[in-house]
This record gives sequence, structure tokens and C-alpha cells, in this order.
Amino acid sequence: MADAAPSPRSLRLNKSVVMVGMMGAGKTAVGRAMAQRLGVPFIDSDAELEAAANLTIPEIFERDGEAFFRKRETEVIARLLTEKCCILSTGGGAFMSETNRENISQHGVSLWLDAELSLLWQRVRHKDTRPLLRTADPLQTLTDIFDTRVPVYAKADLRVPCSATLSIDAMAQRAIKVLQSRPDVLESLDA
Repeated sequence: MADAAPSPRSLRLNKSVVMVGMMGAGKTAVGRAMAQRLGVPFIDSDAELEAAANLTIPEIFERDGEAFFRKRETEVIARLLTEKCCILSTGGGAFMSETNRENISQHGVSLWLDAELSLLWQRVRHKDTRPLLRTADPLQTLTDIFDTRVPVYAKADLRVPCSATLSIDAMAQRAIKVLQSRPDVLESLDA
């Protein structure tokens, strides 16, 4: 049974928390639940990028290519990190950029949602919103991306293991508990 959720009034977020991890790990869903529990804004960098471009992520990839997308993504993340403290969900490839990792380290803390490949595949295999998986063998593509990215995700400041048996709220509580190990990030006001 999960621990009781702390009251938002008993915790204060002192740095933005940047959700990193593979597509399908739950960065948006868990991040949104964390933000709600902590009483802070939730921002999705992909949604911000789509609003700025007036295009969807797949449309940006198709029209302008991945290199263009990654450059715009870095600009959006840098801007969001200097605004109000929040939970910031990023696209799966965002943390691969050394510039993004440096910006996150300087202005916030990275939190890796570490999910196994089988769980990721179960979550993304029927979605057509993943431009990188529009290949002849999407499972092999996902496996290749996973193998490339996991060593970089392992550089994140904090790690939360994902579980298919946990609800979004339980995963959010697990992530908050990990954040509480860093009082510089999530401060308990019940001292």
C-alpha cells in the first residue's frame, strides 16, 4: 500500500523538476499528477513547442526534420527553465542533448522515469503519434532508441523505477518520495 500523499502545503518545490525518459514512460501523466499533488504548474515542452509552431510534433518532424525540431526544443526548454518553478515534461530525445542536460542541471533537477522496454512497447505500439517509430519495424526501432538512450538517461540526477502494476497516482507518489531525498529540490515544511 502506498504511503499517504503529503499535503501540498507541507512541501515546497525549490527547483523545477524535469521529467526525462523514453516515450511511453509516463513523463506527462506522472508529471501532471505530481504537479497537482505539489500545487505547482505542469508544463509539457512538446505542447509548448507545438503551440509556438502551430504544428504538431509529427508535422514539425515531417516538414522541417529532426535537427530543426531538436534546436527548437532546446530553445523552449531553456526558456521554460528560467520561468516559474514547475514540473516540466520533456520529449524522449530532449535529454540526449548535452546543452539541455547542462541547462537542466543549472536551473533544475532531472528525474528519470526508468521503464523496461517491454512496458514501453506495450504503451506505444498502437500509437501513431510517435514520429520516430514510423518505420518498417517499430519494435526494433524502439529497441535501438532504448539501447542508445538509457545510458544517457542514467546521468539524470534522480531515478524512479516504473512499474506496470502502479497507477499514475502511485507512480507520482513514488516520484515525490524520491524528490524528498533532495531537500534542496523538495523541501518539507513540517520541520
